[in-house]
Amino acid sequence: MTSTLDAVLDRARAVGFLGPGPIRAHIEHADRYLAAIPVDALRMVDLGSGGGIPGLAILQARPNLVGVLLDASAKRGAFLTWAIIELGMTDRVSVAVGRAELIAHDPDFRESFDVMVSRGFGPPAATLENARGYLSPDGLAIISEPPGGRSWPESALARLAFAEVDAPTEIAVFRAIGPAPASLPRKHKQQQRDPAF
Repeated sequence: MTSTLDAVLDRARAVGFLGPGPIRAHIEHADRYLAAIPVDALRMVDLGSGGGIPGLAILQARPNLVGVLLDASAKRGAFLTWAIIELGMTDRVSVAVGRAELIAHDPDFRESFDVMVSRGFGPPAATLENARGYLSPDGLAIISEPPGGRSWPESALARLAFAEVDAPTEIAVFRAIGPAPASLPRKHKQQQRDPAF
């Protein structure tokens, strides 16, 4: 290992891939995701990984997890590839670059993950719709919540084949119910025209 997580995240900030605030605060926020990840989870995907939060922090803390850091930007993908090399994680962490709603239909990714994490991927409806294609039946989607939380319509969650689970503050957790509907996720423009909720 040639770099610490703090140093990698400091570089992420320097190149514009991580927002303001102390690096430790970003890591502490990622720790809230950790509390919701089952100890027997084996595979995790971070949608819209950006500068690597929460994915890199979770994967460093949980060496039993195999992870994929997914981002639509080739520049962020190159940064994430550098980061996993710097952190000595190349044996169990990889980077995928492309549109989340398209990669979710790739057989190598479809329903292949026990856990999906996301912080700032997009609107809540789009985050959950895209997540559904990656999760195995009974998998968990764990996403950031704004202060004070938000309302999650039960009927919309049911259409996406999710149920909400109790979670620590500042995150929301949803359990997949059975196989992913074949139609999900829809193309980006369809999601924009007709959000799931």
